[in-house]
Amino acid sequence: MMSSLWDSAARAGDRRLGAFHAAAASIALSDLASASCLGGHPERLRGRAVLLAMHEQLSTAIALLELDGIARRLVLCTPELTQESLAQVAATAGTDAELHDLDPHPISPAAGSPIERRGNGDTEWILLTSGTTGQPKLVAHSLASLAGTLPRHTPGPAAAVAAGPASGTPTVWSTFYDIRRYGGLQIYLRAVLTGAPLVLSSANESPAAFLARAALRGVTHISGTPSHWRRALMSGAAGLLKPAYVRLSGEVADQVLLDRLREVYPSARIAHAFASTEAGVAFDVEDGRAGFPAEFIDSPRNGIEMKVEDGTLKIRSRRIAARYLGGEAGALAEGDGYVDTGDLVELHEGRYYFRGRKGGVINVGGLKVYPEEVEGVINTDSRVRMSRVSAKPSPIMGALVVADVVLEDAAAALPAGEADKVRAELMEACRRALAAHKVPARLRFVPALELTAAGKLVRPGA
Repeated sequence: MMSSLWDSAARAGDRRLGAFHAAAASIALSDLASASCLGGHPERLRGRAVLLAMHEQLSTAIALLELDGIARRLVLCTPELTQESLAQVAATAGTDAELHDLDPHPISPAAGSPIERRGNGDTEWILLTSGTTGQPKLVAHSLASLAGTLPRHTPGPAAAVAAGPASGTPTVWSTFYDIRRYGGLQIYLRAVLTGAPLVLSSANESPAAFLARAALRGVTHISGTPSHWRRALMSGAAGLLKPAYVRLSGEVADQVLLDRLREVYPSARIAHAFASTEAGVAFDVEDGRAGFPAEFIDSPRNGIEMKVEDGTLKIRSRRIAARYLGGEAGALAEGDGYVDTGDLVELHEGRYYFRGRKGGVINVGGLKVYPEEVEGVINTDSRVRMSRVSAKPSPIMGALVVADVVLEDAAAALPAGEADKVRAELMEACRRALAAHKVPARLRFVPALELTAAGKLVRPGA
């Protein structure tokens, strides 16, 4: 049994405990050393399976720290779930207790009942997948599989990231992600296990407001999806931050976005990572280029093995989740222990590039189109901030490619003649770079593109 999350955080030696900073409140983790936000004492939840149905991330951040090693199972629910979905999750996970938002002011126990953070076994952490349609799957992890090689008490592969800028500036973590999702949970654990403060995002904040608050808190390390970062760049507030480390994950990070982030953050380490709720973190790339080196496939790194079969990336490591909950979810890993990520990659000149999801391919008259490939071409234009390519049903071709594009100044409507000119130039760029069946049949300008609760582009039918 590995140490509980609280034990790992508190066993800091000369290292201080961190803090959680939300939009409306903050809590220093040292305040939990002799008090609790769980009604004064966590004992009533010992050995139970607890559904964490909080609206606020701060409540979840506290509950995870207080209940790991005490609760038998923790189920991390995201706030967009309907009551019907919550009931289904609770039934599948077999929960017998439910927590809602907590008061972030710890309460000391009554005299004679000192708080006891005695662990009684490894807690099972249940995460929900971030699919855009249908009921999410419930994925069972342990703290060990989630933390993986993250630093705890001794330097590890991630210690350099956790240590902060070379200047000695204290590390302050933040993320656009919700910490109840895999990408955000990774940042939460990095902060807690290294004693660094964590600035939590809020669903009610605009990107500009969140960036301004993060800057005031002195954030040095920050992560998000490529779509998060495109919105950040569009907000005009990205330059408020002076980060030492910028991380992208969850979607394809194209070269244009990486270059734009380098322009805004010339001194930062910029990394794009591949991870999934089921397969865990596979790798980080910090060479400033899209895709990843072929040697990642040929030579296992940090105990993580990868292979490509039929163009699909598959991963095997100790960070893979244990299983799905629920009899209808199917097997999480294949017979050889590899997880099929569903992500398509293609080798070109010693480097693999992501082409999209297997389930997202558009079939145009029997020919395949990867939306991300077309978006990559459109996004190279300096006037474009983000785009989404999707399928439009066609009685003749089965489907046609269409594109929605957000321009640099999305709030200002282009004059008709200028809009036609820009549209024609973007279409010509697609014709030069893509096969005829991949060129959009329609390209329209939109003021914004919707993101899922996980920070990814909403892709109809995905």
